[in-house]
Amino acid sequence: MKKQILLLFILCSLTNFSQEITGEQLLNRAIKFHDPNNNWSTFSGTFYVTMKTLNKSDRESKITINLPNEYFRVRAKRDSISTIYELNKSKCSTSTIGLQFKKELTEKEWKKKIEEDCKKANLYKNYYTYLYGLPIKLKDEGTIIHKKVERKKFKEKEYLVLKVTYPKEIGKDTWYFYFDPTTYAMEVYQFFKDTKESGEYILLSGLEIINGIKMPKNRAWYYNKDDGYLGTDFLSTKK
Repeated sequence: MKKQILLLFILCSLTNFSQEITGEQLLNRAIKFHDPNNNWSTFSGTFYVTMKTLNKSDRESKITINLPNEYFRVRAKRDSISTIYELNKSKCSTSTIGLQFKKELTEKEWKKKIEEDCKKANLYKNYYTYLYGLPIKLKDEGTIIHKKVERKKFKEKEYLVLKVTYPKEIGKDTWYFYFDPTTYAMEVYQFFKDTKESGEYILLSGLEIINGIKMPKNRAWYYNKDDGYLGTDFLSTKK
């Protein structure tokens, strides 16, 4: 009888735990795990990401982020083609090495290419600072943290799940972030577009400490609809 009462108490505690903690509280605990000394706001560092995908050569990227100086640079190389995107505050510069144009560009075509490259530079900056700044980036203005925290099983493990959305002018995707219920480490995140079969999920493994921040070392990408494998990003502080 005592064992039954104890078991019931444990089950009730587990059920109520996710109800007692709010989304903001869960996020704060996750940030405390990943960035215990609040280093992200002054982050300045360089790291390397190797992207491996099926039927393609590896893409090697060297990424430099300096948040205080508003500086970003990525040099990505695949096969013989190397592309650089750089942003220094509002100024951008790009270059492509190893790619020969079939014809000379007119002044109008060149101007259009520069504009497109600068858009790409901003896109890459937002992409890399968001992914490698998670979960701290969920504190950014405009992020809607849903109050209710759910306990869900994903790939045979239970997680505390945080739902995140954004105003339509920022993004229409619905995001879910899965945190270990004991350490609050971020181990999975997932986004959906218009339907539950859309979007992708990302499995995180390992940790790389950069400037005191615990960043997921490996990110494996899959489609939500059929678990189709997309590729894996491998993070390193050394080339």
